Amino acid sequence: MQKTLNELYSAYINGETERGDFEGLIYHYLVHNQEKTCICHWKHDEYEDFISWFYPRMKTAIDSYEEKGSSFEAYMARYLLISSKEYHVRTTTNNVIEYSAWSARVPEMYAREDSPVYIHKEAKEAIKKLVIDKKGRKNTRRILALILKCYYYVSEDFAEKVAPMIGIESKELLDMIYKMREIRQKKDDKVYYMNEKIYRQFYRCIIYDKRLSFLKENTATYNKMKLRTQKARLRLEKMRKRREKMRTEASNSEIAEILNITKGTVDASLSRLKTKWKDMAEKADQN
Repeated sequence: MQKTLNELYSAYINGETERGDFEGLIYHYLVHNQEKTCICHWKHDEYEDFISWFYPRMKTAIDSYEEKGSSFEAYMARYLLISSKEYHVRTTTNNVIEYSAWSARVPEMYAREDSPVYIHKEAKEAIKKLVIDKKGRKNTRRILALILKCYYYVSEDFAEKVAPMIGIESKELLDMIYKMREIRQKKDDKVYYMNEKIYRQFYRCIIYDKRLSFLKENTATYNKMKLRTQKARLRLEKMRKRREKMRTEASNSEIAEILNITKGTVDASLSRLKTKWKDMAEKADQN
């Protein structure tokens, strides 16, 4: 006949059972006697997971017990009940976090799915026109200045495809882009870390929203979580505004350094390019 928790405790106190064996016997008792616990209504698989989670806390439970007023079995039943509530809260929170993270992540994964880079026929024609100056000569410096200006968004695949169109070797163009990234490494790192903070805050807001949906309205816990959610969303908006002010384009001075020309030349090249692009857009609208 299996001993009760009280009998197991008595044997331990009387020195008949070693501490390690005593803890093992309690664990064995709890695993095989779910129907005698306060959480007998749980599914058995969930109950076994809980007991495994509870086992490392058993040492604290045993050390905290005092033989005053209640038996060891009654004490353990109470301790088990309190621990089960903590376990349930933790499990629910983890499930909410996992659900929320995947809910936000899956659309993002679809949106970021790699696709082949190609250039439309209209874009090719536009680039060819922009390369030619007023005298009919090919001026690649303008397009180079523009590409370096937008280096942050230029992929290697795109650079390799656009290089022949402006009469430059793809390796040479990529070397310029790599050099620009080296020059702006610290600034790009700040942008990267800010983006990461925004992503984390965004997920935090989703988690708060999900946790809020599980709470009963107009309760103290609900109002506290609602306030926390509002503050989190306000912080997210402030972070996004700070991110918008962070420049990701290269300065004209940095472009001049890469191309080994003066800043004034870069200013003029980009200005002419902007004017020509505007004229081309207006003619396209008229047609």
